[in-house]
Amino acid sequence: MMFLDPALWALFLNSFLAATILPIGSEPYLTGLILTDYPPIQCLVYASIGNTLGGITSFYFGRLGKWDWIEKYLKIKREKVESFSARVNRYGVWTAFLTWLPFIGDPIAVALGFFRVKAIPVFILMFLGKTLRYAGLIYIVQQGVS
Repeated sequence: MMFLDPALWALFLNSFLAATILPIGSEPYLTGLILTDYPPIQCLVYASIGNTLGGITSFYFGRLGKWDWIEKYLKIKREKVESFSARVNRYGVWTAFLTWLPFIGDPIAVALGFFRVKAIPVFILMFLGKTLRYAGLIYIVQQGVS
């Protein structure tokens, strides 16, 4: 039963942690699963949901606004989050689509929470951006194998 597959749950956890506290990427693990013939759709679902939930966690850390926690657990400095202030004020919820980006995605998620952007639209756009990123990666890996 694929639902209970430990490799897929490891992908979920890896994707979650990649969007929160660890300076790791989930892409190498996902690539490995695709190259070992794991079902791409299931990999996409586990990675996307895990990474989105990690982003939501970062968003809620931002909502708390407790900088000692943000710096300790997310390793993000206050100055970095504040540097997104103009962008969040200008583009609002749409910046959530960019939370998949390396290095700046996590601070964007924290900033969106800190600046009290509406949660549901943030989560939807965050999920879409992260899912499209993983879908693109899966497509590239599959094209390279073909």
